[in-house]
Amino acid sequence: MLHTVTLNPALDKTAVVEGFTVDTVNRLTDLRVDPGGKGINVSKVASELGHASVAHVVLAGQTGKKISAALADMGIETKAFEVEGETRTNLKVVDPRLKTNTDVNEPGPVVGSEQFASFARALTDEVGQGDVVVLAGSLPKGLGPDSYALLVTSLRSLGAKVFLDADGEPLRLALKARPYLIKPNDHELAGLVGHELKSVEEIAQAAKDLVAGGIERVVVSMGGAGALFVTAGTALLAKAPKVKVGSTVGAGDSVVAALACAEISGLPLEEAARLAVATGSANVMCSGTQAASREAIEELLPKVTVEVLA
Repeated sequence: MLHTVTLNPALDKTAVVEGFTVDTVNRLTDLRVDPGGKGINVSKVASELGHASVAHVVLAGQTGKKISAALADMGIETKAFEVEGETRTNLKVVDPRLKTNTDVNEPGPVVGSEQFASFARALTDEVGQGDVVVLAGSLPKGLGPDSYALLVTSLRSLGAKVFLDADGEPLRLALKARPYLIKPNDHELAGLVGHELKSVEEIAQAAKDLVAGGIERVVVSMGGAGALFVTAGTALLAKAPKVKVGSTVGAGDSVVAALACAEISGLPLEEAARLAVATGSANVMCSGTQAASREAIEELLPKVTVEVLA
């Protein structure tokens, strides 16, 4: 079973503005609203790929109720943990003329340590041996940077495979708990290792060092350069075809969703890499954090090239 965890979800408003300009009035040409947050995005994409999931979400206020209702309409099973305050609303401004994506993200509600402990107990009660659990996104106010590390430790003790998509100190601390898979982008990986990574070879070596430290799989997204997939015995470089960009928001979440589905289906690494890159590319073509259709993903699959680096 696939479980996703979103501790700091959002209602994502994606506004299309032609020629977005600061310090003046901008008029929208299009607006869409989606339930968002990295874990929620993973659940939405997994659903398109034919895999059910349980979305474990911290929600607050009227915005939280809107997110819960939207997920129910999508047929996504949701375990909502309610706190006081108001779930954040994030604004994504997409300018197709200037080819820019600008995010304005709210902070969200405060989650205390006792509330987090209750959430963790409810989560672990649902997870069993062999399940895949995706921990993704920023931490809400009130939680320490070791929160993901605590969850990884608890979930691994149950025999679950933990996929972690985080950055900064929460990622650094969680590495000690050894999640099964991490998915930094190249900039996040450079921050993690503490020095600039100037080539694909240097990025691959940094990923290999993390695998040697106990992480089973390291996937590094590199934008237009593709993505690296590294295990103890293999390093693959997968490159996506060029596509028309609708929005880059949620592209990384789409990659994680495909990897989680591939793990559950038992796909070999090369097939998982193709599916992940095709899914990410298909979602780039969509607006907002809308999940791409299975048909769009399958159309891109044969256009993904995979090169064995080691």
